[in-house]
Amino acid sequence: MPDTLPLDLPCVTLPHLMTVGGTLANAAVRFPDRPALVYDGREATWRELLAQVVERARGLIGLGVRAGDHVGILAPNCWDYVVLYHAIEMVGGCAVLLNARYRPDDLAYVIPKSQIRFLFVGGHAWRFCDYRPMLTEVFPELATWSGGDFRLAAAPALRMIVELGDDRAAIWPGVEVLERAAQGVSADAVMDRAAAVKPEDVGLIIFSSGTTSRPKACMLTHVSLCRMGLAMAGSFRLTEQDRVWDPLPLFHMSTILPMAGCRATGACFIGMGHFSADAAMDLLIARRPTVHYAGFPTIISALVTHPAFDRYDQSDLRINHVVGPVDLMRRYGTLFPGAKYVNSYGLTEATGVPCYSNIDDPDDVLFETSGPICEGMEVGIFAEDDAKVPDGTPGEIRVRGFGVFAGYFDDDAATAAAVDADGWLHTGDLGRIGAMGRVVYEGRLKDMLKIGGENVAAVELESFLATHPAIRMAQVVGVPDDRLMEVAAAFIELNPGETLSEEDVARHCAGRIASYKLPRYVRFVESWPMSATKVQKFELLRGFRPDRKIDPARVTGAGT
Repeated sequence: MPDTLPLDLPCVTLPHLMTVGGTLANAAVRFPDRPALVYDGREATWRELLAQVVERARGLIGLGVRAGDHVGILAPNCWDYVVLYHAIEMVGGCAVLLNARYRPDDLAYVIPKSQIRFLFVGGHAWRFCDYRPMLTEVFPELATWSGGDFRLAAAPALRMIVELGDDRAAIWPGVEVLERAAQGVSADAVMDRAAAVKPEDVGLIIFSSGTTSRPKACMLTHVSLCRMGLAMAGSFRLTEQDRVWDPLPLFHMSTILPMAGCRATGACFIGMGHFSADAAMDLLIARRPTVHYAGFPTIISALVTHPAFDRYDQSDLRINHVVGPVDLMRRYGTLFPGAKYVNSYGLTEATGVPCYSNIDDPDDVLFETSGPICEGMEVGIFAEDDAKVPDGTPGEIRVRGFGVFAGYFDDDAATAAAVDADGWLHTGDLGRIGAMGRVVYEGRLKDMLKIGGENVAAVELESFLATHPAIRMAQVVGVPDDRLMEVAAAFIELNPGETLSEEDVARHCAGRIASYKLPRYVRFVESWPMSATKVQKFELLRGFRPDRKIDPARVTGAGT
């Protein structure tokens, strides 16, 4: 594969194919008039998408975005997000994709931690999720800021905030600052910047929750993103004829990776600003995708129970990717009879998903395993003494190869703990090698919850709950949930003389942490089941009953 592209663009040098900008430019050359992107009623060909990205990249350069700068995006899914992400990569910046469900407590940590220099905020959904008051709560200096230079005591690296897609009265700088900044920058300058990006440069930071009290800033290189996109495209056998429906969040590898697969092959990416069953069914009926990248049972169950599901013409659908319990996946298989079921295993630190089902495998293997490791990666199952175990024996899943992340930003100790001297990434997940050498995921070794597909460290929630003055100690466990697969249950010991209700605890969390992290169950205890030094969480679960569930929609008010 050549390193440069025969672009019909006025530029001096050309981008490397193993960079995000290079794959986009390559797609525009190979598939110029093929559909590239469909998002909330808008669509573009590959040629048109590249033109929009270059235009936005001109604005970034004009604003002063330098190679290597950390550029944050805090926004709901939208067209602007996709264009901005690619523009950041094109000019050699590092895109820091912040969880759109973060709340003030989360933002107060992740923005300074990742040393974001420019922050782009999406005002597209301000009626439902308004980031202005959240950021002002975290950084009080913003209360009187309406543009120009600023210095924030709690985030000294941050130099500018730009708010896109907001139809309210302007307070903070908006898209017009990008448009003005672009006037002095040529397309040649953008392509020169794109050509200077090296495959080994870090192009992306996504926060990945670990076993520490706070999420860690996971760094991924251009080459790992591009090679894993090629691997995903190979597993799904994508071509320019494919239409990939993916309603998942843009701050997640479950969209970044499929978009990379589409760039590699010219397939069309079909996204959604906000998932609802009604909107999804309308979109599926109109667009008839060839691939579902729905990811989680929550989304598929909303489709198959929808009254319009019988009107969905699935004749073009050939792959249905969703991860969940075997029996449930088999049931979905009968409801999408013409599509191959694709399972997977992955984590952000492995550039998303290094294991997808081989669609030629027998159905039993498809449903019961997560598939083979992709070419260029290696998987091993290890015992606690770091010895490899035989196939079929459970142990820790470890992977190594091109997809292993570049480390945690500004956290050498955590990086060293995650990747050993032999290059093995310690995933903290339990699994084994099953039939046909396929990976079988069997749960988590570390104290983690997986809520609606999001990894959440139990200790992160425990630490936050302990900020309430009435709470002496909190322990959090994951319990099954029909919609989110798993939710948080909080066991709480109060300080002497204090009283709280279950709703009081929920109100303490509401609006201050991401809504998916909010405990759905609260139980008060006076003593703890202990081993020598640790709370035995399995004993807490043994007596748990799923009653008195908290409805987040009914929880109002600020933390107490």
